[in-house]
Amino acid sequence: MEQPDFSLAGQVALVTGASRGIGHDLVLALARAGAVVGAAARSPDHVADLLDEVAAAGGRAFAVPLDVTDLPSVEPAVQQVVREHGRLDVLVNNAGLGENHDALDVTEADWDALMDVNLKGLFFVTQAVARVMVPRGYGRVVNLGSQAGLVGIRRHAVYSASKGGVEMLTRVLALEWAPHGVTVNAVAPTFIRTPGTAERLDDPAFAADVLARIPVGRFGTTTDVAGAVLYLASPAAGLVTGTTLVVDGGWTAQ
Repeated sequence: MEQPDFSLAGQVALVTGASRGIGHDLVLALARAGAVVGAAARSPDHVADLLDEVAAAGGRAFAVPLDVTDLPSVEPAVQQVVREHGRLDVLVNNAGLGENHDALDVTEADWDALMDVNLKGLFFVTQAVARVMVPRGYGRVVNLGSQAGLVGIRRHAVYSASKGGVEMLTRVLALEWAPHGVTVNAVAPTFIRTPGTAERLDDPAFAADVLARIPVGRFGTTTDVAGAVLYLASPAAGLVTGTTLVVDGGWTAQ
């Protein structure tokens, strides 16, 4: 039996939205798995401390200036990675907004803000990267979706619509690029404890309501998400494409 290969040694990865939260920790995890990681953020200054963390742990990472809502900046950012590192094997589409609204109060600006990052930006970054991966005959694309793209959650109408779009994009792009050795999958987490979610998750009433819906009885961690991303990014997941790995403690099983 051939042993599954979970190593990313020698591979080059790109993580969008890398300056904080899940994206920050995914850069660390991918680097520890052996990848050379591009930490994409609007300004290199936003990931300077992260690059130091990676280096201190013995890994390699570099800053990639990229605003996913600034479409003219996308292609140059991708080409910079290829020019400076010779290849691009893994894309993790992590950049996203998570604002909640009552549906009756949603404005056009609210709608556009979430869609521009969560769906439009994700698609065009993926397109630019796939134009590198498809001719090479190899690539791993991992999209950060959400349980809110799979089940309805009150006050998440726009967010859920954007993440539902990520779910369907994942499937369609997987079908188009499978013959070229490029897999496209998604990871759909539940509520993950990060500095950005701490205020809500530390509210006793909110926390109790959320935990009542998670059968395993705890919030997610960035480590939980990283485990799923590392698997889908690895050679071991070569026959996995067009699917969503749900990291939700059982929320959507109900």
